[in-house]
Amino acid sequence: MIFEAIAFATRAHSGDYRKGTRLPYIIHPLHVAKILIESECPEHVVAAGILHDTLEDTRVTFAEIEAAFGSEVAGLVGAVSEPNKSDHTWENRKAHTMKHLRTASFEALLISLADKLDNIRAIREDRDRIGDEVWKRFRRPREKQKWYYEALAELFSTRLGNGKAAALVNAYNREVTLVFRQ
Repeated sequence: MIFEAIAFATRAHSGDYRKGTRLPYIIHPLHVAKILIESECPEHVVAAGILHDTLEDTRVTFAEIEAAFGSEVAGLVGAVSEPNKSDHTWENRKAHTMKHLRTASFEALLISLADKLDNIRAIREDRDRIGDEVWKRFRRPREKQKWYYEALAELFSTRLGNGKAAALVNAYNREVTLVFRQ
């Protein structure tokens, strides 16, 4: 299932790049998969992690994911997807994410945590390389990004900080501190 998800996501994200870089987008879902595999997540969670951005960033539909991977994987992908960008502001999409994660399943939370951990690591690496220019690639400025990543840190700490995912939560919190320490 994991290799099928990699092939599916590679096709779906074909021609896409990470914001402000020359890195093919598929690198991000593969990093998410690596985090989930190293956290000993089951195959269906890893597959959903690989597919996590296909609904919100490509033309792939829920029905296509469900047909290819089943309702469990499709449900997880749907659970970690934001509303349509053209219909909602950045603030509304982030508020939706925060509200949803307060009651999301453990598996959906793990996928979201792995996604955000890879994102904040990429921001730190790029910031270390190009400085504050990194913030120009986002829809909102550093201060709004800081609010969002710190709010997620609090939520992940509350929901996952004392269990199996504590090490991942700690890694995420360290990265957020490094990125926004100034």
